[in-house]
Amino acid sequence: MAFKGTRRRPNAQVLEVEIEDMGARLNAYTSREQTTFFADVQARHVPAALDVLSDILQHPRFPERAIQRERGVILREMEEVQGMMEEVIFDHLHAAAFQGHPLGDTILGPEENIRSISKKDLEQYISTHYTCPRMVVSAAGSVSHDEVVDQVKELFTEFSTDPTTADQLVQANPAIFTGSEVRVENAEFPLAHIAIAFKGSSWTDPSSIPLMVIQSILGSWNRSIGVGNCSGSSLARGISNANLAESLMAFNTNYRDTGIFGIYTIAPPDTLQDLSRLIMAEFRRLASQVSETEVARARNQLKSSLLLHIDGSTAVTENNGRQMLTYGRVMPFLELFARIDAVDCATVMETAKEYIIDKDIALAAVGQLTELPELSWFRSETCSDDDFTRRILFGNAK
Repeated sequence: MAFKGTRRRPNAQVLEVEIEDMGARLNAYTSREQTTFFADVQARHVPAALDVLSDILQHPRFPERAIQRERGVILREMEEVQGMMEEVIFDHLHAAAFQGHPLGDTILGPEENIRSISKKDLEQYISTHYTCPRMVVSAAGSVSHDEVVDQVKELFTEFSTDPTTADQLVQANPAIFTGSEVRVENAEFPLAHIAIAFKGSSWTDPSSIPLMVIQSILGSWNRSIGVGNCSGSSLARGISNANLAESLMAFNTNYRDTGIFGIYTIAPPDTLQDLSRLIMAEFRRLASQVSETEVARARNQLKSSLLLHIDGSTAVTENNGRQMLTYGRVMPFLELFARIDAVDCATVMETAKEYIIDKDIALAAVGQLTELPELSWFRSETCSDDDFTRRILFGNAK
């Protein structure tokens, strides 16, 4: 809706022509905690792009006819998302893990909200949430920092100066991780989609870096790229050799006051018991039997991945803006890599004990799930290997 016209640019066509004349790209996206508006332009058009961004954020018109049309667009987008199984699984996972909290909601929101949203709702949202203490203007590439600062001071003048910060809002309504599950039985699905997750860390928690290394140790694998016998991930090798799944992906998502990490896998329905045993055994292993070789490999893979994710000025701009909102500064890569290199075997095992052993699990699954163990079984599998062995010896394992 922000691109449908402003006071000075009365409709979407005027705005589009101006952007196209600059040879620019204007877009926006929303995640669970942040909204980003961005423009990719030639260096000589930076002042004009900043003017456009400031205008659409401070003076949106929200014409009623455009709101009606956009409702239909969003509802169609919702239908498309419902056909993307990875999106569906992670929405279910967040709903299970963060019940009754905004992190448990989908990004698009419930259908009834989309059908009823009004111009007044949009204006109130902007005045409430688009405030100076909660906003960052980031630029990268062939730009002058001082010139951008001067332009922002001149253009971005009408936002609310409400001193409430995002941290204060989070403290007033903290996210609580809940051990729970969402299972959707669907016999029409030839494969089962499953996510198994633990509570993770916030962006600023000291455990955030070790958990990133743990994610790298767990790794990712897809049958379409070949067998996993040579994979650095022991989990990928085990799953590939036993032919238990079509793919797996370790994930680690940070939020302002919490996080969520685990494994997302796609597998045939008849392998779910063996696959679940192997995944949970790997989680337990991280707390007791990690080699320096695999930790060193994971550190290097993590650093390479981080560098590849900032390939280009747009990615750098987004990364810098996100870090300013998160840390209040941009962390130099030398500092970040030093923190990664400080993670050794002992750190990994200590972190795994803290976040995995005897901890609650959130589970989301869609497909033919008859062979998928109960949530109580997954929870029982989080005991340490010593306790697990002791439990088997005393005949308590099922």
